[in-house]
Amino acid sequence: MDIEIRKLTPELTTDYLHFFDTTPHATNKEEHRCYCIWWCNDDIEGKDFSSVEKRRDLATEYIKGNNIQGYLAYHDNKVVGWCNANTKSDCFKCYCWRNFMSSVRTEESSPEIKVKSVFCFAIAPEMRRKGVAKLLLERVCKDAKKDSFDFVEAYPNKKFVDEAKDYMGPVALYEKTGFSVCYETEQKLVMRRSLK
Repeated sequence: MDIEIRKLTPELTTDYLHFFDTTPHATNKEEHRCYCIWWCNDDIEGKDFSSVEKRRDLATEYIKGNNIQGYLAYHDNKVVGWCNANTKSDCFKCYCWRNFMSSVRTEESSPEIKVKSVFCFAIAPEMRRKGVAKLLLERVCKDAKKDSFDFVEAYPNKKFVDEAKDYMGPVALYEKTGFSVCYETEQKLVMRRSLK
């Protein structure tokens, strides 16, 4: 299958928004369209996420400001997948980190260590189980190594819950791409792949 992976840039904003406008992930309900704004390198204080329109507008702003970072997967010139990946230490004030990641360690073993975190996957329903997430993850690792990161880190659930709650990807995906368990929390595995 011909899949092209592109790093998110302001020039791809329209493609990104269209993917979230039209692609069900988690549920098909409009109120659940997230535009992946909750995983970013911006502080949530004072932000209004209360409507689809506000989240969409914020996504546009975040893409232009490089707050949302990640990769789009294209098939036949159409976006069929997304992976949110950002510098771990830059994201501690984002909505999801503050609300769901308190059990994940924020300190590294030394200040010089750079960690790229994989926060989210969204794959078009017709493209699931076709290797799209693996290609996205491989590109994250390739670029992170080029950008002098020491590790790529991921936070899959220990056990599959459902599509909506397993947006960080399954354990098997990370095992297949060279990740190993660094430590466990009550609900999650913290998995790392060394880039050195």
